[in-house]
Amino acid sequence: MLSRRRALGALSAPLVQAQTRQPNFLFILADDHAGYVLGCDGNRQAATPNLDRLAREGVRFAAHYCNQPVCTPSRQSFLTGQMPSMAGVTVLKTPLDAGKPTLAKQFKKAGYHTAVFGKMHFNQPSKPGLHGFDTMMTEQDINREWNKRTLVKAVPVELKVKPPWQPFKDPSRIWLNADQRPFGRYYEDMRGTFTLRESQKFLVENKNQPFALWVSFPEPHSPFDFPIEWTGKFSKDKFTPPRIGPEDAWQVPLIFRDLSEEDRRGIIASYYTSVNCLDKQIGELLETLRTQGLDDNTYVIYMADHGYMLGHHGRIEKHCCYDPALRVPLIMRYPGRIGKGRVICDFTEHIDVPATITDMMGLEKLPIQHGQSLRPYLEGRAPAKRRDHIFSQYLENEEACVRTDRWKFVHCSGKRKRTDGYETDQPIPGRYIRLYDLKADPGEFTDVAAKHPDVVEQLRGLLLARYRTTHPEASAEPKEVSSEDALEFYLGPRDG
Repeated sequence: MLSRRRALGALSAPLVQAQTRQPNFLFILADDHAGYVLGCDGNRQAATPNLDRLAREGVRFAAHYCNQPVCTPSRQSFLTGQMPSMAGVTVLKTPLDAGKPTLAKQFKKAGYHTAVFGKMHFNQPSKPGLHGFDTMMTEQDINREWNKRTLVKAVPVELKVKPPWQPFKDPSRIWLNADQRPFGRYYEDMRGTFTLRESQKFLVENKNQPFALWVSFPEPHSPFDFPIEWTGKFSKDKFTPPRIGPEDAWQVPLIFRDLSEEDRRGIIASYYTSVNCLDKQIGELLETLRTQGLDDNTYVIYMADHGYMLGHHGRIEKHCCYDPALRVPLIMRYPGRIGKGRVICDFTEHIDVPATITDMMGLEKLPIQHGQSLRPYLEGRAPAKRRDHIFSQYLENEEACVRTDRWKFVHCSGKRKRTDGYETDQPIPGRYIRLYDLKADPGEFTDVAAKHPDVVEQLRGLLLARYRTTHPEASAEPKEVSSEDALEFYLGPRDG
């Protein structure tokens, strides 16, 4: 990873003038792709050649974090440019209010043909115009058309394919694919490949008009699907599961307690296989941009909705405030407008991405913009103010965190019995806080809150400040209560 000085150093070549033709926009989104499972992040076991090449051709943000580690709130937050609570979506099943401002609406105002293909967690049927998209083929449409138009080919009789996905019904080793079984289709017939083909068709048909296209792939979300041709591509024997410390015993979700070391190896190998298949699909999408003569005039962003835990602290999930669940890939490429091959090590957050998009594309700003534009980084300049911390929350468990270069502070009310399937043997543990010294303890095992009350108070103040400046009900915060009680006023989900 590059140092801050090198990350902000001079570009290898002068920037060329911006294209005179109206530029296009392509947002590529993955589901559950952790920031550490990338070759360009220094992970030699990750096979991501196309994403690595995209990073060499653009700028990679190596310390990028989501603002909520669960699919729906995260996606609707960066679509609207608002923190999840202000966007009105903090739990998985909440639909985004159709009246909310979105990036797609800003593109539409600027004369772009807007389109989305793939998994978006809108939690409502798609229709032209919803959230600003002219063309929509989201989850229900994709599944319907994929099953209708894709011929299921015969599978070799000796090949064991994975059973239907039944999370929380089957044992976790089954629905997390510990046996590394392929999905029962070949690459060309996978749902992700179907999403890719529809997106490619859109690019070909709309190459002569300005477009803003979202392509959202279903991988590598559990059960870590990969096609028949990918069977055995990664050996589980080459992976070592993260250690589980004695400090983790009480908080390991019950659903994962029966996983063996061998199971964990197989799960990790399945995840890496799914990421590799995703990388191929992304490579084909980017190749279509090139063959259609669009790549030199298209701003491309690759990102995931949140990170993922692959056995860290005994968890195979997101839904928490540990770093592997929060750190996310973010790569931007914009030929002629930004430099090549630079790595930014300053903190950035999901809500900074919509602010950057409107800035770089010359769009009208979103009415509420909680993030800050990353344009200075893209153009080789130092920003006016660097983020000195990141914020994230998981309201299903009424917890929130702040992370600085050195410290991670987590506050949980411990009052809510979670309904997401990840219960522990203490379903209502009561209020707890955690402070981790990340310099001495990067794995976040040892709580040092009692030794550093001044740091706890400072970081709790940062949490409160973020809520007070971004939460829609900040004016109703109780008066004359402790800072702990004031913070917990914000931690309960109250969508709708």
